[in-house]
Amino acid sequence: IVEFMQTLIPAADFDIVEPLRKKLERQGITVLLSSRVEKVETKGKSSLSVLIHNGENNTKKTFDQVLVAVGRTANKDLLNLEKTEVATDESGYVRVDEYQRTSVDKIFAIGDIVGPPMLAHKASYEGKVAAEVAAGQLAVFDASAIPNVVYTDPEVAWAGLTEKEAKEMGVSYKTGEFPWAASGKAAILSAGEGKTKILFDSDSQRILGIGIVGPGAGDLIAEGALAIEMGADAEDIGLTVHPHPTISETIAAAAEVFTGTITDLYVPKK
Repeated sequence: IVEFMQTLIPAADFDIVEPLRKKLERQGITVLLSSRVEKVETKGKSSLSVLIHNGENNTKKTFDQVLVAVGRTANKDLLNLEKTEVATDESGYVRVDEYQRTSVDKIFAIGDIVGPPMLAHKASYEGKVAAEVAAGQLAVFDASAIPNVVYTDPEVAWAGLTEKEAKEMGVSYKTGEFPWAASGKAAILSAGEGKTKILFDSDSQRILGIGIVGPGAGDLIAEGALAIEMGADAEDIGLTVHPHPTISETIAAAAEVFTGTITDLYVPKK
């Protein structure tokens, strides 16, 4: 795997992505970060010679096949928007308000063409809002958190603010982190490399964001997204009884680490 950025999933926090990189390398997959492919040439009848720039070095490697995955763009060029009065922003995305209405009152837009995150569940939510508004119902797109999931093994998921975003925005926060190595269910699943991390506001202790890495992280993240939408604080999450033994317990445990009430893990006082 050749990745131009310093981490496999730049949008997620480094510590949430690192278990994925480590597992890939244990499986014999070489992961080259801060690297780029300079050239791909055919070699013989069935091979490809790839020139990779990594740091100060150029390396040539031979492969049977090469998969190029450098992101995606919206199919807005297929819409012939230039023939309408629908306004777009400087990046070419269709401008919409909180009702998904474009600059043309009776035209609504949803999905990738209105900008990131380019996710199916975000587009579905927007579609519901647009349909209800068009039908004269009261609806608005005001989601506080859009969950992101990368369906790798282990899965990586996050919602709300990441630590990187919080630092860039100057948001004062503290974290509660629970390693799955201390989870009974994770031990059953051989998923001890997993981790659940929650960001809380330093003053109000309300949840700001959550990151999870491990099997089923994409399912677990929904609880974090709900907590963000409800404005839950650390005690709300920690005092919610979670079934045992399950991975969902790690969400409550992460909150308890933050409040200092954890009994499943020894955490030295800072």
